[in-house]
Amino acid sequence: MDSTEDLFVSGLKHAYYTEQRLVDALEELEQTSSNEELRSGFAEHREETEVHIDRIEQVFEHLDADAEAEENPVVEGMIEAHEEFMGKDPGDEACDRFNIAAGQKSEHYEIATYGNLIPMADQLGMDDAADTLEETLREEQDELDTLSEMGEAFDYGKLEASG
Repeated sequence: MDSTEDLFVSGLKHAYYTEQRLVDALEELEQTSSNEELRSGFAEHREETEVHIDRIEQVFEHLDADAEAEENPVVEGMIEAHEEFMGKDPGDEACDRFNIAAGQKSEHYEIATYGNLIPMADQLGMDDAADTLEETLREEQDELDTLSEMGEAFDYGKLEASG
């Protein structure tokens, strides 16, 4: 790892892994949520995440490199935390609130990932790659905004009543 390009490619591999794993994780979040708006949001974001995967593959192609995923322990930790929580057999409201938080955490992580990759692509003169990643970054920010609004509107009274 001696150059900006090496660091960029490594980060891209982590982003590729992250997006691939999140396709499955978003399906799990959709299935374990009881709120229809939340379920629908996770389903829509799963479809958007598949587009993010395609975009990363385009960047790899631009680099004339094979699209390769590199395991990301951060993502694995978030998925493991969700599995552990679900193992406690939470009520619907608790599960929905946990899923909102899980979604927010993953969006923050993805925003940080793309926010770091874009300036590297710019510095390497990879304007097309930077533009492609910027588009994904904006979508991740929009998803975080949506989840944050849902979290702010969450009815904690229901959670207290079911607890």
